[in-house]
Formats: sequence, C-alpha cells, structure tokens
Amino acid sequence: MDTTRAGYDLILSEIPFGARVLDLGCGDGVLLETLRNLRKIDGYGVELSAEGVSKCLEKGLYCYQGDIDDGLSDYRDNSFDYVILNQTLQDVKKPQFVLQEIMRICHNAIISFPNLGYVTTRLHLLSRGTMPKNSLFPYDWYASPTIHFLSIRDFQNYCAKHDYPVRNERHFSLRPSGASRLIRVMPNLCAQYGFFILNGRRFSSRKRT
Repeated sequence: MDTTRAGYDLILSEIPFGARVLDLGCGDGVLLETLRNLRKIDGYGVELSAEGVSKCLEKGLYCYQGDIDDGLSDYRDNSFDYVILNQTLQDVKKPQFVLQEIMRICHNAIISFPNLGYVTTRLHLLSRGTMPKNSLFPYDWYASPTIHFLSIRDFQNYCAKHDYPVRNERHFSLRPSGASRLIRVMPNLCAQYGFFILNGRRFSSRKRT
C-alpha cells in the first residue's frame, strides 16, 4: 500500500471546482494532476526534490523547487483558496513558521500527518521500548525524514493555543485498498492519520502568531 498518497480522496472531496490551490511538498504531482483533471483547479506546487519537480513538469504542472522551511514570501496574503500540506508537516524543520506562512497566504488550509498517538504505535513503544517501524513510520530512527512527531491531540492543542480556527476534522485510517476510512470515535487513539481543515483568511502579515 502506498501511504504517500494517504488522504488524497478526502482532499479531492474538499476542493471545489475552479479553486486556486497550492500543494506544499507536492512530490511527483499526482495529487495536483488529479485535482486539475477532476476539479479544474488553478494549481501550483512547491517541491524540494529535483526529481519530484521534474515529474510535475512532465505532467504539465506549475511547480518550482524550493524549501518551505525558507518561507513563502513569494506569495501575497490570501493568495490561495486552499493550501495543502499533506504528510509533510512532520518532516519540516520549522513547523511553526511553515504553519504561520500557510495561514497567511490561504483562505483554507488542509493539514494531514501520521498520528503518533495511534494505538499500535503506543503499544509498540510500551512493549518494546523502541521507535516503531511500520506503515506510518516506515524508516529506522536514524534514517527517518521525520523530525517532529505529533499526535492529533497535539495539533488540536496547537491550533487552540495559536488561535487557528479549525473548520473541520476528518481523521482517518487506510483501508487495504488505500481508501480512507473516517474514524469518529477516539480518533487520537484509533486513527492512523490526522486531517484538519483550517480557516486562514483572517490572518495576514499584520497579525502573526
């Protein structure tokens, strides 16, 4: 199962036709291409790897190579209807700065990440006392791109502390087919992934948290 595409179906169901969308850490551009074909979006991507940028360009997508840890100063306040940060938050060096920049440039933000509070991860740590290596965290600790581990509850608390309005939460686990299965009961324990939709339009360069 390709977990790098986790939550694509939920994102597709959220984005309206014709929206202006920025995908941060867009990888090979499959999500942007799908949104372009099915939602007719005005889509843009930022990707760190040269290989990913090349694959995006081959698909006819607008994508530039950049490190989102350096900020998004090329974009004005409220430039996008949606900014997507899917399965990338845990890998950035400066998550607070990245989130601040996202909230500045978007009307809506979609943030999704592997949930450290998921039950099998907790049990692995409890029983073995070592960092888990599984579908959510598939690397050995010394080779993992993950820098900041967080749970759904961590992000809920972060949004409350920084006054980031959460419009919706759609936490999920993956079915064997790769489709998302929404978890509505005890998601911090039972969901593999956190999925948040934030309202960002009232944030600007004049108010940053």
